[in-house]
Amino acid sequence: MEQRTFPRLGRTVGVIGLGAWQLGADWGTVSEDDAMAVLAAAVDSGVSFLDTADVYGDGRSEQLIGRFLGIRPGAGLTVATKMGRRVAQTPEAYTLAYFREWTDRSRKNLGVDTLDLVQLHCPPTPVFADDGVFDALDTLVAEERIAGYGVSVETCDEALTAIARPGVASVQIILNALRLKPLERVLPAATAAGVGIIARVPLASGLLSGRYDEHTTFAPDDHRTYNRHGEAFDVGETFSGVDFALGLEAVRRLAPLVGPDRTMAQFALRWVADQPGVTVVIPGARDAAQARANAAVADQPPLSDQDRATVAEVYDELIRPQVHDRW
Repeated sequence: MEQRTFPRLGRTVGVIGLGAWQLGADWGTVSEDDAMAVLAAAVDSGVSFLDTADVYGDGRSEQLIGRFLGIRPGAGLTVATKMGRRVAQTPEAYTLAYFREWTDRSRKNLGVDTLDLVQLHCPPTPVFADDGVFDALDTLVAEERIAGYGVSVETCDEALTAIARPGVASVQIILNALRLKPLERVLPAATAAGVGIIARVPLASGLLSGRYDEHTTFAPDDHRTYNRHGEAFDVGETFSGVDFALGLEAVRRLAPLVGPDRTMAQFALRWVADQPGVTVVIPGARDAAQARANAAVADQPPLSDQDRATVAEVYDELIRPQVHDRW
C-alpha cells in the first residue's frame, strides 16, 4: 500500500486506514466476531492506521482494538484515539487532570503504555484558542502517556487555528465528494506546516457507497436515523450535513464516472486519496469484505482530471449552497 507520512509525528502509514466508530456504537450492532474479522481483513490488506475514540461504545471500540493488538504484536500499526466527549462540552473540562484520566483509561483499553496519537474530539471552539490546553497536551507527551497529539474538527476555521499550533501533529476533518471546502485553505495550510490530514467520513455516512435509495431505512440505534437533524451531535457528522434526498441525486450524477473496475464507494475513496495534503483516509467497515474493498483503493489508479472536474461541478450545483458556508 502507498505510504504517507505524518511529519510532526515521525510516522508513516498506509493511505487507506480504518475508522473504528462502527465497532463501538451508533451504526447498528456489530458483533465482536465481526469486529475482529474487520480488523484482521483490513490489516491483512495493508492497512496500518486505525482510528478510534474513547466514546465509541464507551470504550468498546478501543477494547476490541486492544484485543486485536494483543493477537497481532509487532504488526506495525498506528492507533489514533480521541478524548473529550465523555463530559459536558464546556471549555473548562479541557484540563490536564482530565487529560491524564482520559488517556489512562484509553491506555488501559488499548493495552499500551504510550498512545500513538490522541486527538481532541471536536471540542468547543474556544478550546482551540486556549494556550493552556496545548500546554497540557505537551505535558502528556513529556510524561510519555502519548507520543503525539492532534485535533478532530468540525469546521475549516477550527482546522486552520489548530494547524498554526506548533505541537499539533494532525487534523482530522470531514472530506469527501460532498464536502469540498477543506480543499481551499485547510489542505494547503496543513501541507505547508507539516501537519497530517486524517480524512474522515469519506463516504458521507454511506451516501457515496451508491447502495442507498429513497426507500433505505436504518436501525433505530444508527445515527443515520436519530441524528438526521443534529439531535445528538453535529449534523455534519451524518451524511456530511447533506439532505439525504439531495445526496442521492448527487450520487446518481456521479455514478456514470465510476467505470467497470471500481465500485461507487471505491471511486469516492479514491477521490479523497487523490487530494494533495491528505495523509490517510479512514473509511469504516462493518464486515471483512468491506474492509478489503476499501483497502484495495490504494492500488487503483488516480481519477482523471475530467472526473475530478465533474465532482466539483456536481458539488457546486447541488451541494455547495447547503453545506459550504456551514463548516
